[in-house]
Amino acid sequence: MPLYMDIHELHGVTAEEVAKAHEKDIETQKKYGVEYRKYWVNEEAGKVFCLVHAPNAEAAHCVHREAHGMVADKIIEIQPPELAEGLLGSAETNAAGAVLFPGGAANERDPGVRTVLFTDIVDSTALTQSLGDEAAMTMLDLHNRVVRKALGESGGHEIKHTGDGIMASFVSAAGAVKCAVQIQSELSKQEANRGQPPVKIRIGAAAGEPVEQHNDLFGCTVQLAARLCSAASPEQILVSTAVAELCSGKRGFSFQDIGDVNLKGFDHPVRAHAVAWADAAASAAV
Repeated sequence: MPLYMDIHELHGVTAEEVAKAHEKDIETQKKYGVEYRKYWVNEEAGKVFCLVHAPNAEAAHCVHREAHGMVADKIIEIQPPELAEGLLGSAETNAAGAVLFPGGAANERDPGVRTVLFTDIVDSTALTQSLGDEAAMTMLDLHNRVVRKALGESGGHEIKHTGDGIMASFVSAAGAVKCAVQIQSELSKQEANRGQPPVKIRIGAAAGEPVEQHNDLFGCTVQLAARLCSAASPEQILVSTAVAELCSGKRGFSFQDIGDVNLKGFDHPVRAHAVAWADAAASAAV
């Protein structure tokens, strides 16, 4: 059965009211062959996101309409369905069906905001041509090991391998920045110790809510993270303003506002921030 995500603009609604509405969905859904699995509540932003198996979008709408009248403002089919778990994670829910924030306080609800991160090996094609396939694969293997180790230690989920980089998702923006810092720091150490051509990468990260625009799960956030990665210089970490703001007040993070940058596919310049990763790595080592 197709998997959908819907988004509700419900300013002023409380988590308790959403829990009661979800309970009514459960009572009504069988009539329409629908299964509302879980939901995310962002009370501050007035947003609710529901993950639902349904024969079609209208059937999902019918359940909401009959159960409580709070019909979603937008609903999209998620293709492939595995994308939802990759980007949002297979987090636990409370008894009411609300997704809980991983590692958070008891019953702390997950607002559904995610940070998407991309890594990219600099000049990978040229390196393959100059070093040969075997040496290039050795460098790719080193990148993969370093990135995956950092993901495991910072709560990141690998979404896919892009050929010369990795796309990952984080519940925590601070976790994403911590991961990026660890990757650059570790590769810098490897460069000093190996005595071989260095593996230099660029990293980009952006944060946002699901179903932002273009009827795509984290569409704009994914595009922005990828473009920031492409715009970064070798060994640089570029993040969006949202990521920098979400990390505000977190110990050990320092950002340099580099101003507006022109990114392919974006109509207007986008504000970007460079992570002072060498300072962060030194702070973490103390």
